[in-house]
This record gives sequence, C-alpha cells and structure tokens, in this order.
Amino acid sequence: MFIDSHCHLDRLDLSPYEGNFEAMLDAAQARQVQQMLCVSIEMEQFRSMYDQIKPYEHIFASVGVHPLNTDGQVVSVEALVEAAQLPRVVAIGETGLDYYYQQDTVEVQQESFRNHLQASSDTGLPTIIHTRDAREDTLQIIREHGNADVGGVLHCFTESLEMAKAALDLNYMISFSGIVTFRNAAELREVVKAIPMDRILIETDAPYLAPVPHRGKKNEPKYVVEVAQCVADLKGLRIEEVAEQTTVNFQRLFSRAQAV
Repeated sequence: MFIDSHCHLDRLDLSPYEGNFEAMLDAAQARQVQQMLCVSIEMEQFRSMYDQIKPYEHIFASVGVHPLNTDGQVVSVEALVEAAQLPRVVAIGETGLDYYYQQDTVEVQQESFRNHLQASSDTGLPTIIHTRDAREDTLQIIREHGNADVGGVLHCFTESLEMAKAALDLNYMISFSGIVTFRNAAELREVVKAIPMDRILIETDAPYLAPVPHRGKKNEPKYVVEVAQCVADLKGLRIEEVAEQTTVNFQRLFSRAQAV
C-alpha cells in the first residue's frame, strides 16, 4: 500500500467528485493509497480540519502553524501540546522557516519554530518541517532546540544534498513530493538517488504541486503513486518495493498512528 505522508485534505478541490469527500478517498484507495496524514497549517482551522478527518480510521492529523501563517502571532507550546492530546494527532507541524516569501517575519517564524520543537519534545511526536531559503537557520534551530530522540521529517524537500545529509544526522527523514517529477528538478532527483531508502517518505502536499503527468491540475492523494513511481525509477526498484519501504518508514516515524 501507499501512504500520502503530507496532504491538506481540508483544502482539496472536490469539484471532480461533485463535492463528495468520501468519493475522493475512494479514488485514492482504488490506487492502493491506504493511509494519509492531513497536515495542519493554522490553529484557527485546526479543529474543523480534525473533525473532518476524525471519522476515518486511515487518516491521521498533525497540529501546527505554517511559517507563512503566523500573522505576527506565535503559537504557544501549551496550545500545541493540548491539541496534540487528541487521539488522531500523530505529529507537530507543519512548522519551520520560509525566507523566500516573508523575510520581514523572520523573528516570529523562528520563535514559532522553536515552540513547535519544544512541543514535539514534550509530547514525543515528530516534527514536520517546511524550509525554503533558510538552510542554515533551519538546521541550527533543530540542533539547538530539537529532540534527536523524537526527530521528524523535512517535507516537500527541494534543498541540497548537503542539507539532506545534515538532516539525516539529526534523525530527520526526507519527504519527496511531485516536484521530483518536474522537468527542472534534475538536481533534486540526484538527492533522491543519494538518500537511503529507509529514510525516505513520499507525499503529495495536495492540493499543491501535482506531479507529472497531472501538473497543472489540483493535486490529490491518489497522485502519490506517481511520486512513488519516480522514486522507484531513480532507485532502480519496483514500485511495490518503494510502497513497502515508505510505509515502514512512515509507521516508524509516526509511531502513534499504529496505536490509534
């Protein structure tokens, strides 16, 4: 089976399914996408997101605030820890740093990131990290405030092999999205080749970044199969092997999902 390790189900375009959420899930399951992790990006929307996925045993949730959604406010450690007590929450995030779009919010982003890492340490739940144009600061804050025994994942990875190796040393996995299928992603495909298979996750980041040959469409969990196929081709593996190993990796990192 395949697991979409990072998607935003509350933000999907359901028009191809006449607004039917379950029809979208059925389409994913028809392609053997058996589990999904629905990732939080705003505390204000967290509870409605959680309530949407709660009835489905194969869907899990995270709690956190995307670095581009801080709006000048820093979520407290206590708020994150409290929300993380809900039974389907298996991770903290997504959090991290994005200097590409909002260089003027660097200090707030960093404080929010540190609070997420503390909540991760306090709860024992791994951290889901977004990083763009902030390599040195991302790694430095993980080193100073992260818990290596808990670890996490750098999601939708688009950075250098050097950064990937540094993250692996800090007990983080690397997750690849549909970007690996893009024509201009040759350097990223070299990173895929270099990363050990037991440290890789696959994701859609739906509704964003649909993989080739669906680029330009709204993304959805069923397209994680295309990401898996790209990884398989790059690694010289059968897609079934990629499905099996990334499932094992997901279950090892997000161990709380096994207990739900």
